[in-house]
Amino acid sequence: MVDASKFNELKIAPRAVFDSLPERKTRVRFMVPTPDGDYRAVTWGAFANEIRELALFLSARGLAMGERAAIYAGNRVEWMSAALAIQAAGGVMVPIYPSSTTEQTAYVVEHSDAKVLFVDGKALLARIFEAAAGPSLGALAAVEALVVLDDRLDAMAVLSDVSAKLRAAGKEAPNSTEIERKLVHLSDARALGRAQHEADPKAFERTMQAVSLDQAGVMLYTSGTSGPPKGVPLTHRNVGVNGRDWLECLAPLVDEGMVDLLWLPMSHIFGFGEACLGNTLGWTSYLADPATVLAKLPEVRPHVLMSVPSVWEKLAQRAWGEGATKEGSLEAKLARLREATGGNLRFCLSGGAGLKREVKELFHAAGLLLVEGYGLTEASPTLTMNRPDAFRFDSVGKPFPSVELVLAEDGEILARGPSIFLGYHKDPAASAEAFTPEGWLKTGDVGRFTEDGFLQIVDRKKDILVTAGGKNVPPVNIEQRFADDPFLAHVVVYGDGKKFLVAGVWPNHATIDAHLAASGVAEGARGEALRALVQRRIDEVNAMLASYESIKKFAIMEPALTVEAGLLTPTFKVKRKKVYELYKAAFESLYE
Repeated sequence: MVDASKFNELKIAPRAVFDSLPERKTRVRFMVPTPDGDYRAVTWGAFANEIRELALFLSARGLAMGERAAIYAGNRVEWMSAALAIQAAGGVMVPIYPSSTTEQTAYVVEHSDAKVLFVDGKALLARIFEAAAGPSLGALAAVEALVVLDDRLDAMAVLSDVSAKLRAAGKEAPNSTEIERKLVHLSDARALGRAQHEADPKAFERTMQAVSLDQAGVMLYTSGTSGPPKGVPLTHRNVGVNGRDWLECLAPLVDEGMVDLLWLPMSHIFGFGEACLGNTLGWTSYLADPATVLAKLPEVRPHVLMSVPSVWEKLAQRAWGEGATKEGSLEAKLARLREATGGNLRFCLSGGAGLKREVKELFHAAGLLLVEGYGLTEASPTLTMNRPDAFRFDSVGKPFPSVELVLAEDGEILARGPSIFLGYHKDPAASAEAFTPEGWLKTGDVGRFTEDGFLQIVDRKKDILVTAGGKNVPPVNIEQRFADDPFLAHVVVYGDGKKFLVAGVWPNHATIDAHLAASGVAEGARGEALRALVQRRIDEVNAMLASYESIKKFAIMEPALTVEAGLLTPTFKVKRKKVYELYKAAFESLYE
């Protein structure tokens, strides 16, 4: 159990690394997977050196206090080094999801007024160059330094390939001379910063001390279910207060020096927050990704796992056993769960979307409180949390110590407190709309409080379906009942203004094909067998619903919903409006 009082003093995020450096310098901060299946250790000392050198590089290149620098890369140690370097230099760190398209990336770079852009990987660099097409350099016009995080990447060769493709399509290529002038490889950036440190060993500390808690330290772009994303500046105080609340509420479940399996995108506040918590508590973080996290669990045997619901649901499926049934002895289920997780888990946190109660109950039977909370980017991000001395599995917990919550007349959750942001970047109209006249943040979520003070989420305010019979139906409450079904990737309920509800079903073909093959179903009969299987699943859920909530018809939908197609957010939530728009004809045909 960590002593939360040790961390009451608010500090900017980089201080967690440097204030503890004397005692942690030679210890391992990160374990990075290598191509041969092993790991490369990164010590706290090496991590601190990289942060310091990049911060001094940024200062030398003229990044002024309050100016923005963006990061467009997948998870790697250098991502975190760059993020903390930006903050230590007094800048505002702007993460860009690696799944962002060329257009989305260009929007964030331009809208944020980024002066420096860190980028990694051939594919992402190509998108940046596509966004810089034309002599004026498009999205890169105001960017003064383009830092390539991988020294092995030949950036000019990537530019040459992109330029050739643009010309073949009849489009203008970027100005290669100007691009080359902006390009800096990581090793060169670090060398410049190292030279600055050698010339003035106290420069870094002076700069970091000059950063105010009340200036923005990070600006996140809301993934959004409709419209262009909005820039959400958060001050160091906003984030610091939220982190302090977090430790106060969850101190009994965490400790210093734990082992963490970090796979959540650092470009999302959930993943970035996890990495910063590891910096504060001195964790050793093994890096993974969505494709490897389940395989790495029994290998790494971590104490800490933070995840979106999909991973917890897959672990529950493994515990329940063959065919993901929930039958069999509890002892057998818990043994399979220990095997799947490595057996050392002590702290489990789920976020990003609601998690089914039976998954939480399974983990609790194993002696693990699978903690759920609720929040949004504008709240830095957490508003409520279940905690070891106060939890209900039918809720998202109680408000954080520094947070006030009330419900509006229509049930919308309103929030106030020092962790709430002050307004959107360059969008006064949206900023005004985000708050009530009394200064409460409008979350856009509908909730209710239990008699003992726990918050329950009913739905997104704008996503409630009102049937032709006047019944209000939150579709997510139905869709969550399919969340742990191994055969169904997504189920989206439709029926606003209709006499009854229908659903679009996106199958998990890998699981279904294996099941049908094992069942001896011939190739030619698989379409009919698929529909019968889906119908059985829907019938099972309908049996638990009121008549007006039940799904009367369904359609098998293709292709799969993906982040790249713009139909899922980077945290894998369905962008409901976009799905409705794209598949409207298919949904409407179910009423013919």
